[in-house]
Amino acid sequence: MFLLNFNHYGPTQQALRPSFSGHQLFQMCLVIAGIGDMARPAEKLSPAQSTALAATGIIWSRYSMVVIPKNYSLLSVNIFVALTGLYQLLRIYRYNQSLKQPVAIKSE
Repeated sequence: MFLLNFNHYGPTQQALRPSFSGHQLFQMCLVIAGIGDMARPAEKLSPAQSTALAATGIIWSRYSMVVIPKNYSLLSVNIFVALTGLYQLLRIYRYNQSLKQPVAIKSE
């Protein structure tokens, strides 16, 4: 019978091990996808998707500073995820505001 013994990893030893997870790689892909969306016109962007992207970046940025050891590479990636999501939301907002403005008609 195979038994796992996790007792030899105490809190101090566990904090000294480097941390890299697949989550960082996934977040880097989200940054690349968000940058790719900057080339798309604003009317084709999804407000729900941009909100989810921004919220994910903000939440995981906070998590990367709470976890022990602090994960600064995860923090930087998630800040960029949040910024790309917020920028897309700003583009959507500006586009919607431009639709609400009346168009001036020139009369000659």
